[in-house]
Amino acid sequence: MSFDPFDIRNALPIINEDSEFFPLMSSEDEEEMNNEQMPEVLSILPLRNTVLFPGVVIPITVGRDKSIKLIRDANRNKKMIGVVAQQDVAVEDPSFSQLNKVGTMALIIKVLQMPDGNTTVILQGKKRFMLREEVQSEPYIKAIVEPFHEIKPKEDKEFKAMVSSIKDMAMSIIQLSPNIPSEAGIAIRNIESISFLINFISSNMNADMAAKQRMLEVANLRDRAKLVLEHLTLDLQMLELKNQIQSKVRVDLDKQQRDYFLNQQLKTIQEELGGNTPDLEIENLRQRASTKKWAKDVNDHFNKELEKLVRTNPAAADYSVQINYLELLLDLPWNEFTKDNFDLKRAQKILDNDHFGLEKVKQRIIEYLAVLKLKHNMKAPILCLVGPPGVGKTSLGKSIAKALGRKYVRMALGGIRDEAEIRGHRKTYIGAMPGRIVQAIKKAGAANPVFILDEIDKVGNDFRGDPSSALLEVLDPEQNSTFYDHYVEVDFDLSNVMFIATANSLSTIQPALLDRMEIIDVNGYTIEEKIEIAKQHLVPKQREAHGLKPKDVVMKNDVIEKLIEDYTRESGVRSLEKKIGSVVRGVAKNIAMGEPHNPAVTKKELEKILGAPIFDKDIYENNNVAGVVTGLAWTQVGGDILFIEVSLSPGKGRLTLTGNLGDVMKESTSIALAYLRAHAKDFNIDPRVFDQWDVHVHVPAGATPKDGPSAGVTMLTALTSAFTQRKVKSHLAMTGEITLRGRVLPVGGIKEKILAAKRANIKEIILSRSNRKDILEIKEEYIKDLQFHYVTDMREVINLALMNEKVDNPLDFTIKDELKPVMN
Repeated sequence: MSFDPFDIRNALPIINEDSEFFPLMSSEDEEEMNNEQMPEVLSILPLRNTVLFPGVVIPITVGRDKSIKLIRDANRNKKMIGVVAQQDVAVEDPSFSQLNKVGTMALIIKVLQMPDGNTTVILQGKKRFMLREEVQSEPYIKAIVEPFHEIKPKEDKEFKAMVSSIKDMAMSIIQLSPNIPSEAGIAIRNIESISFLINFISSNMNADMAAKQRMLEVANLRDRAKLVLEHLTLDLQMLELKNQIQSKVRVDLDKQQRDYFLNQQLKTIQEELGGNTPDLEIENLRQRASTKKWAKDVNDHFNKELEKLVRTNPAAADYSVQINYLELLLDLPWNEFTKDNFDLKRAQKILDNDHFGLEKVKQRIIEYLAVLKLKHNMKAPILCLVGPPGVGKTSLGKSIAKALGRKYVRMALGGIRDEAEIRGHRKTYIGAMPGRIVQAIKKAGAANPVFILDEIDKVGNDFRGDPSSALLEVLDPEQNSTFYDHYVEVDFDLSNVMFIATANSLSTIQPALLDRMEIIDVNGYTIEEKIEIAKQHLVPKQREAHGLKPKDVVMKNDVIEKLIEDYTRESGVRSLEKKIGSVVRGVAKNIAMGEPHNPAVTKKELEKILGAPIFDKDIYENNNVAGVVTGLAWTQVGGDILFIEVSLSPGKGRLTLTGNLGDVMKESTSIALAYLRAHAKDFNIDPRVFDQWDVHVHVPAGATPKDGPSAGVTMLTALTSAFTQRKVKSHLAMTGEITLRGRVLPVGGIKEKILAAKRANIKEIILSRSNRKDILEIKEEYIKDLQFHYVTDMREVINLALMNEKVDNPLDFTIKDELKPVMN
């Protein structure tokens, strides 16, 4: 039983001029229908795939024997039946329980015998009812029913607007849908009754049977109107979308045909003018590809992508994207290498001329060259130069490339947060590009450059990915032979690239990344080294940069030393170069203005050009005050000395820490005080004084954050000096971590600390015995005036650091008699 009630052309031929009904209902017809009495018992006709609404006329094809008998019996009598939609359309012979509870009383208008033998009955819905009780199941269902009254809403402005919207939307659907005849619009415009309008549209809209049944079961007309409006809105949107798609497809086809003819004309014009046609571009790509030394898989991939380009319309946006991709593949140096220079003496000379010191790094490069000379297929090492700013880590890469005879490329990693910066973007994205690794290799034009990964410790990460994790593949000799860039889409061999990473600190580098690199410490320079660097490199460089000749400006050792000590505070030489540049500019100004000047810059002229000294030299002060000990510290710009000050005052044994100390440094103080309490008798200290005196530990320069375990021995020495009131040996400094057992552990940054001690006029230094190896790595000429004491226990530190002589005006630690003795 399938019929489209909206198809008026199918329904109207059934209606004769003699018929006593009309397809549309007037207000008088509706009033008459509402006044019509409903029988208490109705014969029930189950409908399989439609829902009948009051006032609506529909033809039904009857096929079931029960239904045919019901129609014939009713047609002979009062012609009134009950029409109810069945819940499951798959049930052939539904029982009373398988019917919906709300149906429509219908009038049999006509019964027709069709030529194919089927029976068609034309029904008009009258009133809705609710099934109450089954009274007969054979030969067809009869049931007790009760009216299901409609609730008429107040016809306010909102309701009228809603009805008007329903009518307008229905008209729009009729206009947009090619399958609905224009007669349907005429029918809707001529409906006067609001209730019948909603029923008519509900019956004919494109909704499933369950949705129509829900509409039938809504008693309130306003609520039913809202439900109908929702369904009509969805139908209208779907129709508009379909029409848009059809229109777009039609327009696209027209545009493609137009573009084809225009491209043919353009091709002809380009041939006449002698320009590059798409065919010529493709041929050029083929010729370039024939000269490449790439592997078979890369060649196959290139040919596949080239065939894709051939099939692409030259006017399409993808055409230029594909051209750029193929040109990148051709520009990459597949198996193209520069020849290494294996003259080791020449390489050593270049490294020595360009950089003073840095013996470890130079030795490692020469070792690599030596092995490569003997074994030509050795994988390149991945070095990581770690040290403070300005010591020449980055510029060392240029010297290495020069010594090896290789191309040099540099990639700054500072601030990179996107993983695509390393691996590239996939071609599907607009504006996609290869990663910076591939771009740098393309720029180098060789597959074995010296590649500097600058500031690898400053790589960031965020929601776009972790670049340091992407670098794991790049810096792994076992994996980087098949480096995969998302844009290139084929593996590229990076195993011949000599990667040199630079960093200021290892603490921020991912452990897995750190494990893949060979760490080489590039420590700060001593004053003697800085003087040599200034004489050999910085002064000549600044003279040349400012257009002066060697005879125009001369800086002697004592002037350079003053410049280093009074105007710079760094491990490297970057600030020193700037200050030398300022001095050279001052001399250049005098020469340019014709003023008299002395080519040999003096200390007095230095102050005249640069102003008063910026930094006060960290000089050891004195040992007249108990509880003040000199410690050694490491900073980002090199070593420094710091003073630990301990002050005691009568109180209840409270400990106060000031000086912007970090958690580790605070813990070192607590450990030192706990050790001193536990071994008070060993140092001739009355244990009771710890409960009678408050301890205040201060580290000057409170604006500077300080942390680390290396001040442990200094803290304990200062506390012991304060509680014993013994003097600290003059010109002595120390560094080392302590434990609760009094063990002295090794610490880092020894070279920088030793250089700081020497600058501060320190004569003796106490270190952990395990740090002896660090001292052996420093040139003997730089530490010849220093005496080192290597210790393993705090008792050795106290014996070395504290004198038996008391300070002037020592504190009185006498314990009053009335105080209770401390319990053991």
